[in-house]
Amino acid sequence: MLSSLPLAFEFTSPGPILIQFGAVSVRWYGLLIASAVIIGTLLSQKLAERRGLDPNAIGDLVIWLVVGAIPGARAYYVAFAWDKFQNQPWHKVFAIWEGGIAIHGAIIGGSIAGILFARRNRLSIWRLADLVMPSLILGQAIGRWGNFFNSEAFGTPTNLPWKLLIPPNRRPTEFFAEPYFHPTFLYESLWNLLVFAGLITVFVRFPQVKRGTFVMLYLIGYSLGRLWIEGLRTDSLMLGPLRIAQVISLVSIALGAFGLWWLYGKRGNLWDTVPTQNRENLNPLPESSEL
Repeated sequence: MLSSLPLAFEFTSPGPILIQFGAVSVRWYGLLIASAVIIGTLLSQKLAERRGLDPNAIGDLVIWLVVGAIPGARAYYVAFAWDKFQNQPWHKVFAIWEGGIAIHGAIIGGSIAGILFARRNRLSIWRLADLVMPSLILGQAIGRWGNFFNSEAFGTPTNLPWKLLIPPNRRPTEFFAEPYFHPTFLYESLWNLLVFAGLITVFVRFPQVKRGTFVMLYLIGYSLGRLWIEGLRTDSLMLGPLRIAQVISLVSIALGAFGLWWLYGKRGNLWDTVPTQNRENLNPLPESSEL
C-alpha cells in the first residue's frame, strides 16, 4: 500500500548553491541560517513585548548569541569529526558554508555568551533564555533544511514513499549501491515544529510560569526527538562506540526533568545571574506602551 503512494514524497536536493556570481556563490545553508536568526530575533522580541519587556534587550542579546553559537557549533563538529579534516587544507576547518555544524555545540557556545551578556547587563539569564527557546527550536526546524540542500545528515537506506535521493558522491561507502535514505532532516524539522507549537501554547496559556520553565521544556522536548532520530543517521558524531548526540540527549532529558521537579516539585529557584530578590524586569516598557 505504501509503495502505491505518489512519488511527490521523494525528496531530491537541487544542490547546495542557490545563486552563483562568478567565483561568488550564495548557498542555501547560509541563507537558511541567516533567515533563522532574523525570524528568531523578531519572534523573541514579539514575545518580550507580550510580557511587557523591552525588545531591544533581545536584539542586543542575539548579537552575543550568534558570536558564541556559530564558533561553538563549528568547533564541536570539528572536534568530533576530526578524521574528516586532518588530511584536508587547514582552512576547511572554517568552511561552515559547506555544512558541518552541531546544534549542541551552538547551544554550549550560545549559553556561555548568554550568561556573559546577562551578567554584564545585570539581567536574569533564565528570563532571557525563556524568551529565546521558542525561537531556538523554530530556527532549528528551518536550519535542518540546510542538510537537505547539502545532501548530508541523512538516515539509513529506505524505500518508503518519503525517501530521500542521495547522489553517489555523498553516499557512505557501505551504502554506495543504495540510492534512497531516510530524510532525517525532515523528521527533525517536523519534530521541532511540534515542540515549537508546544512552547508557544504554554507561553500564551500560562503567562505566570516560573523562570527557567521553557528551558527545561525545550531540553526535554527537543532531546526526545533527537534521541530516536539520531539512531537512524549514518553520519553521527561518535564518542568511542556511542553516538554523542544521543548521550547528550539523555543527559538533557534528565536535566530538564530535574529542573521541572526542582521548580514545581520542590518549589525552588534556579541559580541565576542576578540575586533572586534583586531580579530586574528586563527594562519594562512604559505603562502606556501598546503591546
